[in-house]
Amino acid sequence: MNDETRYILQDAARGLDVPTRRLFLRNALGLGTLAMLSGCEVINGFGAERALGAMSDFNDRAQAWLFDPNKLAREYPESMITRPFPFNSFYTPNSPDLAPIIDPADFVLNITGLAERREDWTLRQLYALPRFTQITRHICIEGWSAIGKWTGVRFSDFLARIGADRRAKYVTFRCDDNYTTSIDMATALHPQTQLCFWMDDQILPRAHGFPMKLRVPTKLGFKNPKHIGEIEIGNDYAGGYWETYGYNWFSGL
Repeated sequence: MNDETRYILQDAARGLDVPTRRLFLRNALGLGTLAMLSGCEVINGFGAERALGAMSDFNDRAQAWLFDPNKLAREYPESMITRPFPFNSFYTPNSPDLAPIIDPADFVLNITGLAERREDWTLRQLYALPRFTQITRHICIEGWSAIGKWTGVRFSDFLARIGADRRAKYVTFRCDDNYTTSIDMATALHPQTQLCFWMDDQILPRAHGFPMKLRVPTKLGFKNPKHIGEIEIGNDYAGGYWETYGYNWFSGL
């Protein structure tokens, strides 16, 4: 058994890379949902949608309750990095040629919401922040995974720099490719959650989110937004692009 096979099996045993779990998170269907639907009369499509929504909300709450903010995702040796790293997007066709073209000289990151310091950040300022590197597995909800090397600022440190209210419920990301998503504050403060500017020792490629993406190894890939242009801290639930299609909002491990 080679190292990659062993690590994948170990991840699966720990519940970190199981395709059926990803499908469950995506569809919000399980024994609880089926019991709910079979135990009540669903009069029309609206009733079914409401029942599925309730189960999805339950799944989100259960995952949040089970989330351990001190438990680290597995890190890997450089020999296991996936090259080339797969490209995936929310737009169709699924082509890196459609990724936004962002001029680094003009780029600014907007900070909004419950933060003491809401000044914009230039890319030069962001690059000057203390950085750390992690080699972790990206797990896509579609059933594939890949190991990447990511370098950037610890997101909890960035939140401290802007004076973010750590009591706020959500951190929302709005991106220059019109993608949106949000995460809970506990995940935002996790030590491996990262604003990523470099990938595999190179400036983050355009296809993978230049100038900046969020790297969250404790969540599924669609919770790792690319091309981030605004970070908002607040208590209002903002949802996200895929969440409007029924994907579980929490989608964490």
